[in-house]
Amino acid sequence: MHHALKIFVWASAVLAVATAGAAEIVSGAGATFPEPLYRRWIEVYAQTNAARVRYDAVGSGQGIRRLLDRAVDFGGTDARLTPEEMESAPGEIFHVPAALGAVAISYNLPGDPVLSLTPDLVADIFLGRIRSWGDARLSGAVGKARLPATEIVVVHRADSSGTTSVLTDYLSKVSSRWRSDVGAGRKVRWPVGMGVDGNPRVADTIRQIPGSIGYVELAHAQALRLPVAHIRNRAGRFVAPTLDAMSAAAVGLTPEDFISITDTPAAEGYPICAFTWLIVYREQNYGGRTRERALELQRWLWWACHEGQVHAGPLGYGALPRPAVEQVEDIIRSMTFEGAPLEGIFMDSGTDPERRP
Repeated sequence: MHHALKIFVWASAVLAVATAGAAEIVSGAGATFPEPLYRRWIEVYAQTNAARVRYDAVGSGQGIRRLLDRAVDFGGTDARLTPEEMESAPGEIFHVPAALGAVAISYNLPGDPVLSLTPDLVADIFLGRIRSWGDARLSGAVGKARLPATEIVVVHRADSSGTTSVLTDYLSKVSSRWRSDVGAGRKVRWPVGMGVDGNPRVADTIRQIPGSIGYVELAHAQALRLPVAHIRNRAGRFVAPTLDAMSAAAVGLTPEDFISITDTPAAEGYPICAFTWLIVYREQNYGGRTRERALELQRWLWWACHEGQVHAGPLGYGALPRPAVEQVEDIIRSMTFEGAPLEGIFMDSGTDPERRP
């Protein structure tokens, strides 16, 4: 009997390991902009779900590339795919809005003074037309305080980046010189500065180099306690990147407006805000993927854009406005497997699909 009991215990352990190993793994890759939020989502989701989600923060460009290569279940990007990328994709791709974020202009100056920058000053710093903190044009940017007469070291992204796309989209709207000399995109030819990969490295480089200035997603600036500039918006107000200012930039938006929300006309809105996107294929039967894996991706997307939104604010991101949530629901319900709709969102919870959260 004792020997039989040992065999039973051993067999049960093997079954438990095999069952755990059989849990679906949903994989994604892309933007570093939302990485802190996605990391939190993955941790919380794992507490109540057998399926595991994995995310590789390699930049928006790489995330798009991996999805186009069908190497991941979802991509993360702060810049929507170009018409050329959509046309060349092996299947229809959905852009699922995940959260609101702000691109902060962060810097390293003695005493961490609050910089108040106009759009022209931001553009000319990144164009290399203002090369010293002692430049007369910056004299009013810190009120009565004085800036050191030291060199400005611009730090920018070297990789293909959605954060770069958001900033350059904004600069192309507010500066005709930037628009003609540099333009907008995930990767541009920078007139000045040093390039590094990823939001975390940009933030860390700014922290290490006195006199530096660069652009990072707000959560990364907050993580290293970097000061952030107040930027004059279209209404003429100097606004800091805060949750309230992000929300103000998204008030009244319709799905047609989601593509670009930089240079907001909102009086209280921060002007360098954007949605960050999760990108997935409509048809989920590809690359030998199972229907169960497609269902797990669908369930995770639904959870992230509903229950997961409560984690956005504490990490420095804006929760989705109601029109965006409704768009997400329609997108997720449109996902298919072998041409038939996936119907797994409510299988476990018993929630009526017509009763939207």
